[in-house]
Amino acid sequence: MQSPQPQTGSQEPKLERSITLRFVGDWGQANFHRICSTLAQEFCDRAGPRSRVAIWNIRHGGFECLTEVEDGEVDLAIATPVDLIAQATQTHSPDTPSARLYPRQLPNLRALAVLPQNDSMVLAIHPKFGISSFEELRQKKPALRIATSRNDGTSFIGHVAAQYMEAHGISEETLHSWGGSYKLDYRPEQSLFAAQAGEVDAVLQEAIMTPWWRDVIEQNGFVPLAVEEEALATLKETVGLGSNSLPAGYWAPLKRDLPTLSFQDFVVLVHNDMPDDVAHLLAWCLVEQRMTFEKPYHHMPPHRSPLTYPLDPAKMAASPIPLHPGAKRFYQSAGYL
Repeated sequence: MQSPQPQTGSQEPKLERSITLRFVGDWGQANFHRICSTLAQEFCDRAGPRSRVAIWNIRHGGFECLTEVEDGEVDLAIATPVDLIAQATQTHSPDTPSARLYPRQLPNLRALAVLPQNDSMVLAIHPKFGISSFEELRQKKPALRIATSRNDGTSFIGHVAAQYMEAHGISEETLHSWGGSYKLDYRPEQSLFAAQAGEVDAVLQEAIMTPWWRDVIEQNGFVPLAVEEEALATLKETVGLGSNSLPAGYWAPLKRDLPTLSFQDFVVLVHNDMPDDVAHLLAWCLVEQRMTFEKPYHHMPPHRSPLTYPLDPAKMAASPIPLHPGAKRFYQSAGYL
């Protein structure tokens, strides 16, 4: 399929030499792999004739892609949520949640672009418990079986989930004291399928725009709990994530806006030593061919899409992680910075 023409008047870059790149996407069937595939084609269309791209999958929670970029094992990776990923480039006090997730600083990570995704982390509980708030949850102390992601040092989801519960006064030890437990996997759909199958009483996950979440709420009747204000303040300190909100009607039973914890935005990462012209071309492809990245999602309304469209070049450049110099040069020359 021929790519659409660039969406601005910026000059289309070309590389005469052939380049081999190694990308890391997701587990294999989700959005990062799709984005990597599109980027691979757009890049190779504008590079030397023997250019090629390998796309690797992750096996665990995804953290490994950051260290693989930092250590030069791969050339590009995509990760989420961007504000949590930004902590990787910073130093942290010992024995803090950030230091446990990032035991070493990754100072050479650089961004090519931020890709918008309107996402949240939500805890939802089976209706048989009659619980609609964290206050009721702490009062009733039910023996919940909660499906979520592993907090094993490899999973951004699992790390945030553990901090989310602790910020609401429910540590793993507290849950166990109620007779409760966790069912731990890595991927969101594994947790949500467990909820649909009746294997658990609650689910704590992100990817709220997926049909799996819709089915858990609308067919299984699970009740989503609003994040508490005090917990949000704590989470801003511990994981760097802010607030979000699901509007009334987002799911059929949702009668009022639901305050949530933000789990927003993908970031495309490379190493600082990537050649400037390669980073420039990759950034150009992401921005000037953005319709190619958006098009697979146009059958969904933007607020239901895993990639929130239309992509805005100025927002793509607004990364909390420093831009690669080659990408920064592109954004500046195109008038986006």
